[in-house]
Amino acid sequence: MHVSPLVWGLTVTFIIGLLLFDFVFHVRQAHIPTLREAAIWSAIYVGIAIIFGLGIWALAGNQMGTEYFAGYITEKALSVDNLFVFLIIMTSFKVPRADQQKVLLFGIVVSLIARTGFIFVGAALINSFAWVFYIFGLILLVTAGNMLKPEDTSDDHGADNFMIRIARRLFKTSEHYDGDKLFTMVDGKKVMTPMLLVMAAIGGTDILFALDSIPAIFGLTQSTFIVFTATAFSLLGLRQLFFLIDGLLDRLIYLSYGLAAILGFIGVKLILHALHENTLGFINDGQHVKVVEISTGFSLSVILGVLALTIIASLVSPKGKAQTAVNNARTHAQTYVDLEWESDQTERERIYARLTRERAQIELLPTRYRDDIRDQRELTELFARADELHQQRVREGHGTRSVLT
Repeated sequence: MHVSPLVWGLTVTFIIGLLLFDFVFHVRQAHIPTLREAAIWSAIYVGIAIIFGLGIWALAGNQMGTEYFAGYITEKALSVDNLFVFLIIMTSFKVPRADQQKVLLFGIVVSLIARTGFIFVGAALINSFAWVFYIFGLILLVTAGNMLKPEDTSDDHGADNFMIRIARRLFKTSEHYDGDKLFTMVDGKKVMTPMLLVMAAIGGTDILFALDSIPAIFGLTQSTFIVFTATAFSLLGLRQLFFLIDGLLDRLIYLSYGLAAILGFIGVKLILHALHENTLGFINDGQHVKVVEISTGFSLSVILGVLALTIIASLVSPKGKAQTAVNNARTHAQTYVDLEWESDQTERERIYARLTRERAQIELLPTRYRDDIRDQRELTELFARADELHQQRVREGHGTRSVLT
């Protein structure tokens, strides 16, 4: 698919314009997005991506259109998975909710820059060396296998990860936020705020995400333009999506399995394509291998089917509902306890009200699910601290007794 420099220029300008619009009209003034605001703008960004894809379909044909939508859906699913890690990072850094938008937009920009670099490097390698498909395929198969393993992400992505520990040693940092400033004055000296550290953590993980993301979409299309646009449009609107599905993220308990299946499928597709285009001398004497290649249309069907099955299974699963209630209660209890940095009293009461409802849901869970709750003693102590703090705020006139049920 040949794309003229003019089309490239207009597309890049349009994407940059959307990012600037998002910053100027939504992020620059710190605020907590309402559910309605997040829903409207999420729908707008998805609509823009769909209209763009239909334009490719109309102008470049069914094959290119199918490749775009397969790439867009895959990248969007991987981006949603990334939100889990963003949530862990921002929770561990206790980022004020009103400032989380700015952190997310920064992460989107860094991710777009990193993935763009990997896209052009990957395209250059593919054009020069057909054996790169073997490498990409193996990367995806290994990634799929790792997704099936239980892991504790707190060490890699939390506030005490390796990169952040180095930053704290090399530079002076403050313990508290100063609005959304990156630097502040402490004892007459200019120091970094946690806001700069959390942005560094988000940016670092974005680069790691790109290493998995780009081979996946190159397994669906080799058009650099489609790879770039599908990736870019999957990232745009990710900030709004975060606030729209906040609280639903933990509900998607089988998402990692679905993504593992998709990445494994694309990995096999890449290796089959590499065999078909084989030039390596130790494989079939350097000749092409006759194998069945998977069409893009079939790939799109598999991706949509796996995602639909994953989401439905997560939402209807009793285990998923139980885990959601426990995870949400744990998150809101810890957030409430840490709300010394949050001056918005309405936000405090909203979080405690949600915590109260979620604890009631936990009490109604079947015994087998309550027995599976990890760190039960720690969770009980966390609830007790939240209750004690709330009672104290009620006595001081900051809280309301209406949520103490």
